[in-house]
Amino acid sequence: MCLAIPSKVLKVDREKNVAEVDTLGVKRVVSLDLLSEPVEEGEYLLIHVGYAMGKIDEKSALESLEIYRQLAEASAEAEFGPYSPEELVEAEGPLLYKPPAESDSKGE
Repeated sequence: MCLAIPSKVLKVDREKNVAEVDTLGVKRVVSLDLLSEPVEEGEYLLIHVGYAMGKIDEKSALESLEIYRQLAEASAEAEFGPYSPEELVEAEGPLLYKPPAESDSKGE
């Protein structure tokens, strides 16, 4: 599964075929190489791993961004097992959730 996140076009560099976009408040440069139509400032694009995958209308983009905001809020409120989100980010090695051993979950 992959996610394409709506992002607003801030600037277009036609010479390099890239655009500066705002993705949930984060500005980044993305490639326009996969698009067959021109892109203008103010439009919304669906971005995945640094590439614009297609255009999306503003209404749909804003609805999607609101859903992402709600998911982020719910995720922040969720429990992360015996680890806090900060501990997961700061942990060395893979950031995989490992449930407690069976004996731990029985209170032994």
